[in-house]
Parts: sequence; C-alpha cells; structure tokens
Amino acid sequence: MRHDLSIAAAILAALAVAPAAAVAIDAKTAVDSAKAAGVVGEQADGFLGFVKPSSDPALRAAVEEINQGRAALYREAAAKNGVPVEAAGAAAYKAVVQARLKPGEYYKPEGGGWVRK
Repeated sequence: MRHDLSIAAAILAALAVAPAAAVAIDAKTAVDSAKAAGVVGEQADGFLGFVKPSSDPALRAAVEEINQGRAALYREAAAKNGVPVEAAGAAAYKAVVQARLKPGEYYKPEGGGWVRK
C-alpha cells in the first residue's frame, strides 16, 4: 500500500508539472466527450479502453495519444520506484483515475467487465 502511494505521488507530481503538455487539447476534448457518451472508459491498468467499438479514426487516435502519454508517466514513476510499469499503471488507476471518474462514466476493474459509475 505504501509503495502504491509513492507511485501515485510520482504520477501526480508529473501531472502537476505538465498536465496538458503531454496531451493535445483536441484529444482530451474528444476523449472526455466519448467518456460522457459511454464509448470510452477507464481500465484498471491505468489506460483508456473502448466500452463500445468505435470506427471513428479521430477518436481512436485521441485514445492512443492519451494512452501513450500515460505510458510515459507510468514508465517514469516505475523507474523512480523500482517497480514494473504495470504496477505503476495500476497504482495510478487506484489513486488518481478512480477519484476522477464522473457519474455516468465507465470503468473496468481488474478481472471484471465494464461498470457504469
């Protein structure tokens, strides 16, 4: 648990330094809209996933862009804390992402299916 807090703290610090720099505003807007519509959701591994299939190439690119930014943050936090990248992503989901979920948005807990908050 203490290790999860250290990882989460490293991720929060990275987000505070450059919250929008890692992700284009257009990508964030597209993903936020898709989350509100129930098309995109948050996964227990710390990455975005598709709740419903989407053939929209702009949305797919936006999700990929955000996931790449998150992957970079998770690699940095993992290196600082001496843990696998997967552990950093899971810790970020538990400590950061879950707290930011809005009512009506979807999330996918580890080993489970999509759940609406």
